[in-house]
Amino acid sequence: MSEPVLKLKGVETDIAQYHILKKVDLDVPRGSVTMLLGRNGVGKTTTLRTIIGHWQARAGSITFDGNDITRLPVPDRARAGIGFVPEDMGIFADLTVEENMILAAISGPLDAARRDWLFSVFPPLRTFWNAAAGNLSGGQKQMLSIARAMAERRTLYLIDEPTKGLAPAIISTMVGALRELKAQGASILMVEQNFAVAKALGDHAAVMDDGRIVWTGSMAELANDATLQERLMGLSMEMQ
Repeated sequence: MSEPVLKLKGVETDIAQYHILKKVDLDVPRGSVTMLLGRNGVGKTTTLRTIIGHWQARAGSITFDGNDITRLPVPDRARAGIGFVPEDMGIFADLTVEENMILAAISGPLDAARRDWLFSVFPPLRTFWNAAAGNLSGGQKQMLSIARAMAERRTLYLIDEPTKGLAPAIISTMVGALRELKAQGASILMVEQNFAVAKALGDHAAVMDDGRIVWTGSMAELANDATLQERLMGLSMEMQ
């Protein structure tokens, strides 16, 4: 097997006086989708934000594509090939969809072929290309948020709860887009509370509890074992 695209070893992160991440060990296999699962408040979002550098790890190491990025600034991590889709979307409401996309293309002008591919997986982007992003619906804003991370080919995408609060038709579009992204060879680490989506997209799963990774394995193994789900997360995917 190839080396993981991302490796966290003993990562600890504090936010103010709170000790959130407690010696997190996590491998993200290359070219696949890893679901980061667990109940609310266990440290999933903090893990993603520590990887991208919004929060600095107090201890431990983060290795991406064979390089130690533990102390790199956020822009350098992005330039190294990591895309990030935050839970709060992170779009610029006063700018147009096109302007949001231009800003997201950090290496230069937005590639026309890449733009057309994004139009194919997220058709509303073409329709609202010249509209202010703040005027989009919630689902359209989420599409734009993910499209911004996809504006350039990245090695790894960190995606935080992309389907939260969205209608089933929008979720279906999201799942299709992420499948195409994976087919291009990208690696994805994704926090997701919708277990139907997790089961449909995930190759691997890592479950967090109280700031630690408490289980790793295949997504299929977790999805097919209601007893394991109940033990790890206090719920059953069969109910989703």
